[in-house]
Amino acid sequence: MTQVLERPSQPEREPLHPSPLGVAESMATATDELATRLRASLVAVRSHAGGGAGTAWRSDGLIVTNNHVVPGDEAEVLLPDGRALPARIVARDPGHDLAALRVEAVLTPVAVGDSSKLRAGEMVFAIGNPWGIRGSVTAGIVFGVGPAMEDAVPVANVIRADIQLAPGNSGGPLADSRGRVVGINSMVAGGMGVAIPSNTIADFVASYLAGE
Repeated sequence: MTQVLERPSQPEREPLHPSPLGVAESMATATDELATRLRASLVAVRSHAGGGAGTAWRSDGLIVTNNHVVPGDEAEVLLPDGRALPARIVARDPGHDLAALRVEAVLTPVAVGDSSKLRAGEMVFAIGNPWGIRGSVTAGIVFGVGPAMEDAVPVANVIRADIQLAPGNSGGPLADSRGRVVGINSMVAGGMGVAIPSNTIADFVASYLAGE
């Protein structure tokens, strides 16, 4: 009698390449986690000129925003937990469209990245309060980093990205795909979003702290 040997069953193999749906779901999850981290450091800034966003730079109450967001001497900051606090404008750099604010509160600071390592083609995320919608996130691609060529951009060194910005985004963070803040959103010029690089902001903050 001939004996028939049965081959052991083979486990089903995972496809070598993930499905488009799986990739989309992974990206959505990663973006949601990134946005949650950034929202913890995002504040709303109100002044007599209107409003914008601000970025918690240090845990001791230091916030960075754009100079054009706080043209006067007084401002109010709305924290992520809903508290509204008076803010002192403690430093300005109109040439780089930067201002530093102080509030009496413990903040969750952003993780700051190195803007000099940012390259054209990288994905970035902008978060702010456009049209009063708090914590809104948009994504785009870096177009270039370096000197501004447009006459409409008065700042010497900027990040330009193909990303949607609107009133209320000014002063909010621009982050890379790992959630590290590489800039502060400032304006729209030539159809591109324009941000002040994080290294420029770090120099501004260091100069202010040295003079305290």
